[in-house]
Amino acid sequence: MGKNLPVDVHVGARVRQRRALLGMSQTNLADAVGLTFQQIQKYERGFNRIGSSRLYEFAKILNVPVSYFFEEMPANVLLGRALPMRARKGLGEAGTPFSPDSDPMIKRETFELVRAYYKIREGRVRKRVFDMIKAVGAASHAELLAGRKPPKGRRGGG
Repeated sequence: MGKNLPVDVHVGARVRQRRALLGMSQTNLADAVGLTFQQIQKYERGFNRIGSSRLYEFAKILNVPVSYFFEEMPANVLLGRALPMRARKGLGEAGTPFSPDSDPMIKRETFELVRAYYKIREGRVRKRVFDMIKAVGAASHAELLAGRKPPKGRRGGG
């Protein structure tokens, strides 16, 4: 194909995100649809475009509607073009302040945290854990904005 288009990169990233969230390996997904894990890698990186029938298969296997793969699409992708290089610097998927290499939404730690969170059966307890994490994150962000460095044990994890 030559050039990977922003929509192909986004859809591939959503496949990877959902697969990882389910704890499924590339090999498991490949086996489920009759492909090699290398082909899954190419789809997930947006190097190869995913056809509609293949996307439908992925949706069934990953237990999401086909529309899931198009959700949270950045404005530049909706417009059908890549961001200019100067606008891309410091931006990851969906305009987050993360580069694609350090985006926490694709880290194993994030998926493990989400899976552990949803293993909490009691809704009230889960809500309190959620509120606590938000409060700690907000306090840490406020420290950062105030120019204070976090104590040694709290520097970047990942």
